[in-house]
Amino acid sequence: MLGGTGEARRLAAELPGRVISSLAGRVTDPRLPEGEVRVGGFGGVDGLVEWLRANGITAVVDATHPFAARITANAVEATARVGIPLLVLRRPGWTPEPGDDWRWVDSLEEAAADLPGDRVFLTTGRQDIGVFAGCGQYFLARSVEPPEPPLPRRVHVLLDRGPFTVDGEVELMRAHGIDVLVTKDSGGAQTAAKLVAARLLGVPVVVVRRPPAPAAETVDSVAAAAEWVRRGSGGA
Repeated sequence: MLGGTGEARRLAAELPGRVISSLAGRVTDPRLPEGEVRVGGFGGVDGLVEWLRANGITAVVDATHPFAARITANAVEATARVGIPLLVLRRPGWTPEPGDDWRWVDSLEEAAADLPGDRVFLTTGRQDIGVFAGCGQYFLARSVEPPEPPLPRRVHVLLDRGPFTVDGEVELMRAHGIDVLVTKDSGGAQTAAKLVAARLLGVPVVVVRRPPAPAAETVDSVAAAAEWVRRGSGGA
């Protein structure tokens, strides 16, 4: 199984037989799933093909982040070459509710080019902060690990890991005078606390759309993924 998302951890606990979870290794102290775990990249499609064959893998579940487009594309090609089934587990995207002020964009670059406020709560992850390096706004940038340069000139980096509460997000946004939230459409079973807080405070939200869906069988719940494996990995 590819990925260290919450869905991946829950799925690993439910699956029968031997399960190997592969994490990218971008977080120093990740929350590990149950069972065997490997950490690090594969070296592209060829490396993934070699690893799948060497370990006798009979099916792959891609439970990576919805924005991890490269590893998903690699998984699609590698499993096709090896001849084993692939299932993509993708949590549902978020949908706006009454009172929300969401502005959808297709990329981080588009978000950076037209930010509507002057005090930005940036929650897109440490690898994407550099996209906003040329912006003059104040940024409250939250990430699990310290980001690397380049960074915006006016930035306060907050190192923290969820889950977060609505009350905590409201307090944080008020303390920093936030007037716009920037986030990716990571999605999930529940609307993120930051989005509820933005609604309560009347703060607009710039939401980056997900990459195009992969050309693979896809489900949106852990239960559906577990059933796919139990019935023989998509009929394999």
